[in-house]
Amino acid sequence: MRYMMIVLLEFYPSWLALPREERRKHAGALQARIQKYSEHVQVRFFDAEALPGRDYTDFVVCETEDMKQYHYMWEEIRDSEPYTRGYMKIKDVVMGMENAFQSYESEMLQMDK
Repeated sequence: MRYMMIVLLEFYPSWLALPREERRKHAGALQARIQKYSEHVQVRFFDAEALPGRDYTDFVVCETEDMKQYHYMWEEIRDSEPYTRGYMKIKDVVMGMENAFQSYESEMLQMDK
C-alpha cells in the first residue's frame, strides 16, 4: 500500500538569523540524510511562508510503501542540528493511504476491480 504524508514544519526566526551560507550547509546535510532513504521514500519540499499558512512555514510531501524507512528518515532528521538546536519543529503530519478502499474491497471482500 502506498502512503502519503504531508509534514507541516515551522522554521523559527533563529533559523533566519543564521547567515545564508550556514543555512545552506545545514540544508545540504539534511538533503544528504534524506537521500539515504530515496530508494524507499520520495520527498518534495514546499515553502509556504509567504502564503496563507497558519502554524507552519514549510511543508514536506513524502510518499512511501515502507513506513519503517519513512520513520527512520525522520528519526535522523530529528537528530540533525537544525532540529536539535531548535531552528525548526514538526508541527503536524497529515497522512493518507492511496486508494485504500480499493485495496480493502479487493483483498478483504474479494470484489472485482
